[in-house]
Amino acid sequence: MRRWWPGFVALSAIWGASFALIKVAVDAGVPPVWVALWRSLLGAATLWAVLLLRGERAPRDRALWGHSAVVAVLLNTVPFTLFSFGETRVSSVLAGVLNATTPLFTLLFTVLTVPEERHPGARRLAGLGLGFVGVLTVLGVWRGLGPGAGAGALACLAAACCYGAGFAYLRRFLSGRPESVTTLSAVQITCATAELAMVAPLAAGAPHWPGGSAATALLVLGALGTGLAYLLNLGLVRTAGTAVASAVTYVMPLWSTALGAALLAEPVGWNALAGGVLVIAAVALTRPPRTPAAAPAPSGTPAPSGRAVRTTSAAPGGATRRPAG
Repeated sequence: MRRWWPGFVALSAIWGASFALIKVAVDAGVPPVWVALWRSLLGAATLWAVLLLRGERAPRDRALWGHSAVVAVLLNTVPFTLFSFGETRVSSVLAGVLNATTPLFTLLFTVLTVPEERHPGARRLAGLGLGFVGVLTVLGVWRGLGPGAGAGALACLAAACCYGAGFAYLRRFLSGRPESVTTLSAVQITCATAELAMVAPLAAGAPHWPGGSAATALLVLGALGTGLAYLLNLGLVRTAGTAVASAVTYVMPLWSTALGAALLAEPVGWNALAGGVLVIAAVALTRPPRTPAAAPAPSGTPAPSGRAVRTTSAAPGGATRRPAG
C-alpha cells in the first residue's frame, strides 16, 4: 500500500480538482470551447514531452489515428466543452457529482456494443436503476430546476454519456493495440487539440488574456489534469492493479465537493450529498464480478494471442484511460 497510496491520492485530487479549475476559468470569461482547447493543447504538449524524453516515436498507423480521432471526439472534444458549458450554469460541486455517473453510462454502452457483455446480470442492472435514482436526487427534481441550471446539469450528464460511449468504442477498437498507453494518450489528446482548434475560433472568436488566476487554472487543468494524470493512472494500474485504479471514481466526488465548497464557497445541499452516495453505490454494483485468478503459465508460455501480455490503465466498466471533467 505504501507504493501506490501517494499516487492514488494525487490522482483522485487532480481529477477531482478539475471541476473547480474549470469553474475558475469560465467565471473569468473564458468561453467553454476555449477551456476545452487550452486543456487539450497543454495536455498534449505534456504527453509529447514525456514521449520525447522516453525516446518513443509518433505512430504512423492511419487506422490508429482514425480511431483516436473518434475517441477524442467522445472522450475529450465534446465532453470537455460540455462540462465547461455546464459549469457556466451549475456549481463545480454538482458537475463533479454528475461526472461520477460515467461508469454507469460506460456499462450501458458496453452492454449495447460488446457481444460478451450483452447479459450484465441482475446486480449490475440494479446498479443502473439505483444510479438513475441517484441522479434525480442530486438534481433535486421534486423542487424543479431553473432553465439555466437544467441546461447546465443536462450538459454535464451528456458529457458523462459521451465518456461512456467513448470508453466502449475505445475498448472495442484500441484496447488491444501494441503501443504504450502514453503513446495512445498523446495521439488521442493531439487529435482533440486539432479538432477543437478548428472549432474554437469559429464558435467563440479569438482568445483573450483571462487574468492570472484563470490562466493558472488552465495551465494546471491541462498540464496536470489532462497530461501527467494519465501517467499517474498508468503507474497506479501497474503498482496496485486495475481494481484500485478504478476506485479513483469513488473518491473524485469527495475532492470536487470539498474544493468547490472550501475554495469557491459553493453551497452543498443535502440532496447532492445523498445523491452522490447513491451514485457511488450504483457504480459499486455495476462493477463486473470478480473471477478466479488463472493459474500461472509455465515459464516461456506465450499469451493466448501469441503476444506478450501488456498492462494498460483501466477504469470501471473495462474502460481505459479515464479522463475527468
